[in-house]
Amino acid sequence: MALNIELLEQSFAKLKPRQTDFVNSFYENMFSDYPQVQPLFAHTNMAEQKKHLFAALALVIDNLRKPDKLTGALHELGKRHLKYGTLPAHYPVVGEELLKTMAAYLGDDWTPELKQAWVDAYTAIEAIMLEGAAEN
Repeated sequence: MALNIELLEQSFAKLKPRQTDFVNSFYENMFSDYPQVQPLFAHTNMAEQKKHLFAALALVIDNLRKPDKLTGALHELGKRHLKYGTLPAHYPVVGEELLKTMAAYLGDDWTPELKQAWVDAYTAIEAIMLEGAAEN
């Protein structure tokens, strides 16, 4: 699957100035829609976690043109998430909530083409992270 790198980069650039609000909304949405995942964050510094989430998204966007580097980083991220108790079933929840939050923040820019670009990207991210988790 070829990713629409330009579209991903352009849309992420629009989220950067609102990153604090974006990550706050993401976690509010996720905990509201899926309260069963909240215990995974019981001992987490949420301020730091929110920074990590946006940093991980930036890492992906910044390395879309360097697939080898990106794959290695996502493998490591998958391994780390396994240690936090993340299960394969949690990945679709995160993807759904990311798309929901992006749609809200990108407004009229959230076109079917952009949604598909992010679905494709998240599908790839999820697969690579799960590969990394399976290496443990």
